[in-house]
Amino acid sequence: MAKFYFYLWLQWALRLSVTTLLLATLFSSFITLYLYVKEGSKLLDAAVVEALWKIFHFWFMVSFTLALLLALFGSIKYIFNRCYNGYRVELLSCSKSTTQSVVEVIGYGNLIKVWRKWLMLLIWLVGAQMVLLLAINILFMQGMSFAWFSIYTLCGAILVAGYFSFIILSAKCKQVRIRKC
Repeated sequence: MAKFYFYLWLQWALRLSVTTLLLATLFSSFITLYLYVKEGSKLLDAAVVEALWKIFHFWFMVSFTLALLLALFGSIKYIFNRCYNGYRVELLSCSKSTTQSVVEVIGYGNLIKVWRKWLMLLIWLVGAQMVLLLAINILFMQGMSFAWFSIYTLCGAILVAGYFSFIILSAKCKQVRIRKC
């Protein structure tokens, strides 16, 4: 089972990372291009290129947070109905009958309840990591400083928490089960 969870997490983490980086780059590129055109499309000399790079970098950090949320929602869809080391995660229907059927074609509408539970689980796991990191910082760095905290630290914590959330998800959510394939 450990290999199953590792392969599941690895596929999810790669998809999340690539999607987040691509979306953040796309958003910040559009904003930078819009501002460049709005200001009159000056000739590209060293000062203009440096200014555009600074604008891009600023908006990349801002759009990274939005891109991360969008990628979190989009990435959960792709963990279902794929074999990882002989097991697969199945999404069950929300019917009130005694038997629940497996949802074969998963749409984003099917994921709302599962995503909410999974996101709250991620929030708790990331919060626990942040408390642990703060305690380590206070104990070993001789002070309470938040210089280490950034969106990139948060993204790393989300990636670590994602592994443990997949282990806990099937126990916490009745719509998710793990089966041999």
